[in-house]
Amino acid sequence: MFLDEVTITVRAGDGGNGAASMRHEAHVPRGGPDGGDGGRGGSVYLRVDVGETTLRDFRFKNLFRADSGGGGEGSKRHGKAGHDLYLSVPPGTLVRDAATTDLLADLVSPEQAVMVARGGKGGLGNVHFATSTNRAPTHAQNGEPGEERKVQLELRLIADVGLVGLPNAGKSTLLAALSNARPEVAAYPFTTLSPNLGVLDLSAVDPADDRRATVADMPGLIEGASSGAGLGHAFLRHVARTRLLVHVVDLAAPDPDRDYQVIRGELEEYEPELLGKVTLVVANKMDLPAARDNLAEFQRARARDDLPVVAISADKLTGIDELIRELAQLLPDADELGRPSESTGVVVHRFQSGPDAFSVQREGEAYRVVGRRIERLAAQTNFDNDESAARFQRDLTRLGVERELVKAGVSAGDTVRVGGVELEWEDENGG
Repeated sequence: MFLDEVTITVRAGDGGNGAASMRHEAHVPRGGPDGGDGGRGGSVYLRVDVGETTLRDFRFKNLFRADSGGGGEGSKRHGKAGHDLYLSVPPGTLVRDAATTDLLADLVSPEQAVMVARGGKGGLGNVHFATSTNRAPTHAQNGEPGEERKVQLELRLIADVGLVGLPNAGKSTLLAALSNARPEVAAYPFTTLSPNLGVLDLSAVDPADDRRATVADMPGLIEGASSGAGLGHAFLRHVARTRLLVHVVDLAAPDPDRDYQVIRGELEEYEPELLGKVTLVVANKMDLPAARDNLAEFQRARARDDLPVVAISADKLTGIDELIRELAQLLPDADELGRPSESTGVVVHRFQSGPDAFSVQREGEAYRVVGRRIERLAAQTNFDNDESAARFQRDLTRLGVERELVKAGVSAGDTVRVGGVELEWEDENGG
């Protein structure tokens, strides 16, 4: 099954907890803290694998987790870092945040990668918190939770040649004639419900030409496809990445010119730039009398559009060599053909507010504090440890969070939520 759109959940590994440990050795009185740091959690990456052609690996499994970091230990031993997780995707994969639909990356080039979930930082061990007034701290940080997010993956095939046309125009038969592909072929519309890929060996007509081009047979369009009707966007998303289009028209149809204009109209409606692609028009089914009758008028109309027309019968294999020669002239040289049709993909780097920025919001009867740094501090605090809880309270004051909560109207007994932590507010007197 060809799968070209999927939503997956990725979960980075949590950072390991820092250790709260004291040095205990013979002849070393008051050895002091020696708790090591936790290891960082593994991150989740999407990486281009040119061996992949669909998103089928995500059909039945859509939750992926990276390893968490190991906890710190005594003697200042650090925890082991969690392994990063790399998920393979085919060239031409668009990556979007499922919650916001923001584009995160457009992965095109071999080995290109994007981090979609960052692993949590390891917590600091208590060796970091010794001071002149507290030489035996029991406070150590918990590991930072790894990021979790849903991402939408959308595959837009990177093909050198895209076959487009109405249902039953003969695209699948032509693909079989041009390449070693064996798509399903039948004399009724919508045989092709997903793109098929084949390889065109140009040495078939010129032994000195060693170029090999990929050919994609796209599902047939109907009127309204640009608005999602029929196979709609499932077809059109793949057209955008092809180097050139071969527009296949059934010349034996009642009105071939209208059929031609339907496809052109849908391409323009979906993405006007598609009409600027190099296009070769193929007049198919020339073995039928009606097609021969329509050819001259159809050629005159395309001449006004300044588009070349090649007359063939894909079923009878007539005109195929001429078509291959035309394609050979339109395709780039071997070096260019070896690179993706879109030379570089993009990874979107978005501006994020400063780490100390936060806001206080009402959440029903509770108050919610939102901010990267304060949420991280809450997640890394062990509230069962009085020293750690007191330190977090000082962080609230130092970062100005306490002041903003008071301004928002918080009072004793109210619930305050910070990230995944829920606290009961106490006034300055501990009431």
